[in-house]
Amino acid sequence: MLPPPRGAVQRPALAVWEFTRACDQRCKACGPRAGVARPDELTTDEALRLVDELAELGVGEVALIGGEAYLRADVLWVIRRIRERGMSCSLTTGGLGLTQTRAEALVEAGLQLVSVSIDGLEASHDALRGTPGGWRRCFEALAHSRRAGARIAANTQINRLTWRELLPLCDLLADAGAEVWQMFLTMPHGNAADHPELLLQPFELLELFPELERVIARCAARRIRFWPGNNLGYFGPLEGKLRRLQQEDGHYKGCSAGRTGLGIEADGTIKSCPSVGGAVNAGGNWRDHGLRALWERAPEIRYVEQRGLDSLWGYCRECYYADTCMGGCTAMSEPLLGRPGNNPYCHHRALEMDRMGLRERVEQVAGADDQAFAHGLFRVVREPKAAGAGPVTIEGPRTGREAAFFGPGAPLAVAGADEP
Repeated sequence: MLPPPRGAVQRPALAVWEFTRACDQRCKACGPRAGVARPDELTTDEALRLVDELAELGVGEVALIGGEAYLRADVLWVIRRIRERGMSCSLTTGGLGLTQTRAEALVEAGLQLVSVSIDGLEASHDALRGTPGGWRRCFEALAHSRRAGARIAANTQINRLTWRELLPLCDLLADAGAEVWQMFLTMPHGNAADHPELLLQPFELLELFPELERVIARCAARRIRFWPGNNLGYFGPLEGKLRRLQQEDGHYKGCSAGRTGLGIEADGTIKSCPSVGGAVNAGGNWRDHGLRALWERAPEIRYVEQRGLDSLWGYCRECYYADTCMGGCTAMSEPLLGRPGNNPYCHHRALEMDRMGLRERVEQVAGADDQAFAHGLFRVVREPKAAGAGPVTIEGPRTGREAAFFGPGAPLAVAGADEP
């Protein structure tokens, strides 16, 4: 049984809907491990009823993702219903099979914006996506969508292969007519948990953010709206430029999961964030409860809104910005350390460590299973910037199966400088 409602709950501005998990690519950083449709995905009639409930709840925009949403022919019916119910509709796609014919059909149905996932320059993108020629087809997808009458955008994962290629990619996107460019750090779940070598180290944020400052300036010059993902930033000196289009004061206001946004899985599972999965994040299934009851009452969806400072641990609990930031993006910290509340991927934190002569890096100590959004287990190693200059501190989760690796406290160990 769901608990009774707890006061007024604001409406979600954005619903991100995994329309199907079927996909025509096998990307190395895919969180849901897309490829094959989920068992018991919503039927067309169910999807149309869910659209009606999204409108009744007050959702402003529905973003269709996958897998690849265009692999279900009934996506045209759903887009049309979304628009008929007064909501805007966008599509995020890998672009591989977004032909001119498909683009025209999607736009005719009411699709307004197409965001194509482009991860770096050609060699990096094709290596990450496992699809030779895929990068070129992404730019063809942008052109097809623009000719069909849609606004076009791009989204890019920042990782070891891509982060030095952002400036030249900016010019290519501007030449293609992209209006918006979203960036986010690769998250350590799903397929990316099987490829930890892709992840930037926390201390490498000190190199990344000066590069991002140059990218932001280039975006402004080329008239592209730079849009940082929820796991990028946090109170460093670049924050005002990073989030100037998102916040009036240019500062991060905490995770939006379950506050202004919700996620929908293809089988009707409702969750607070589209980038998390598993039972701990699932509020329940739409078929069983309906959308409004889950949004207003499911503890898993209301978690971010209702948690307090006691949910923070490790360095984040001690941080000056703790009560505003609340550990940043939960979809970054939970796959990394087993639970939210301690996030080493923070520009402010990296700068503070550097000021103290320290740096942080992450090490994987357990792999992930083959489920969607599954994550393994990492630990944070805090060490002197100069090798051999002092002790090493290791932080890790404190509860559940993580305790079998780390024990019950955090910080969990202090080792000699010669110990990893």
